[in-house]
Amino acid sequence: MASIFIVDDEENLHGVYKALFELRGHKVIGCAFDGDEAVQTFLQLNPKPDIIIMDHRMPRMDGISATKMIHEISRKSKIVFISADETVREAALEAGADMFQVKPVRASALFEIITKLTKAG
Repeated sequence: MASIFIVDDEENLHGVYKALFELRGHKVIGCAFDGDEAVQTFLQLNPKPDIIIMDHRMPRMDGISATKMIHEISRKSKIVFISADETVREAALEAGADMFQVKPVRASALFEIITKLTKAG
């Protein structure tokens, strides 16, 4: 199963994601509420997560900037960019996101993405 790091400024989503992922046997190994915290937390995580769930609009640093910085540290983790703003799709993918989904995203779609990305290695 996958290890997952959640980055989103909506606190309630952390609980929803955690409950959903753990129902499927995945392990949430970290959470951050903005891009700056995401980068700092990512530096501390050892081993690095298999999957990062990344939001876009957050205080202090947006998801695109955080994605770029995380990829400068390590490219081991796959980044699933999930945003209500579909206009950032191209920028997110160019920054290094492996997948892009528009909020709200169905749980079944998240499970399929995680399965696909963890099988891709």
